[in-house]
Amino acid sequence: MKKLFFTLMTCVLALGIFVGCNDSGSSQSQSEARTIEEIQASGKIIIGVFSDKKPFGYVDANGEYQGYDVYFGNRIAKDLGVEVEYVPVEAASRVEYLVSNKVDITLPYMKVALGVVSSEDNLITDVAQLNGKTLIVSKGTTAETYFTENHPEVNLLKFDQYSEAYNALLDGRGDALSTDNTEVLAWALENEGFSVGIDSLGNIDTIAAAVQKGNEELLSWLNNEIVQLGEENFFHAAYEETLAPVYGEAANADSIVIEGGQLQ
Repeated sequence: MKKLFFTLMTCVLALGIFVGCNDSGSSQSQSEARTIEEIQASGKIIIGVFSDKKPFGYVDANGEYQGYDVYFGNRIAKDLGVEVEYVPVEAASRVEYLVSNKVDITLPYMKVALGVVSSEDNLITDVAQLNGKTLIVSKGTTAETYFTENHPEVNLLKFDQYSEAYNALLDGRGDALSTDNTEVLAWALENEGFSVGIDSLGNIDTIAAAVQKGNEELLSWLNNEIVQLGEENFFHAAYEETLAPVYGEAANADSIVIEGGQLQ
């Protein structure tokens, strides 16, 4: 049960949350979750995503949401026949959009572990090197949970936003930063002088969308959507469009993508 709980929490804490709520964008009580018909009648679905987790969910220079998760969100809206409105969420608070941490998890569409990025001048290649040092994490993430439970000897410097965490690493306020290995790899490739010394830490887990607890109709629709998208290799296409330009030869789609909700 502990392993199952940890896996589910990883899903919830690793991803912007897909929410069907009213046109005002406010969070809803459980009884107010919208049906598919109501979402379509309104002409809009509201989706919570990160605004500073490049290349998965971020706002570009033109103020537009971009990234791997956004690519998926755009397809969801298209297949529902509605417009999409993105709402920025933070790692520590995003579950509040789905009422008191009670959510249902869809089939996964991505696999991930933890990674650690640090300065190449003092590269961290083993967790033991973090003993007594300062590790930067974002609140409410798998990295925070993992190091709190397994490595209390590591001093954690916590931030609400990913952008704040990376700025702290750039400023030298910490010795290293940990979050999803897919993300730290992308960041290191774009920031000279930093490398991922630990590229896989903890369990290999999955990333999935989440919906308000009890919204079985939307949950079922999303699960069916993920299965059908797998038949056209949609998430490989999403990788090529949003992630391949960042990773280049440093990663490949098969190491990250899950098609049809089935982890191979």
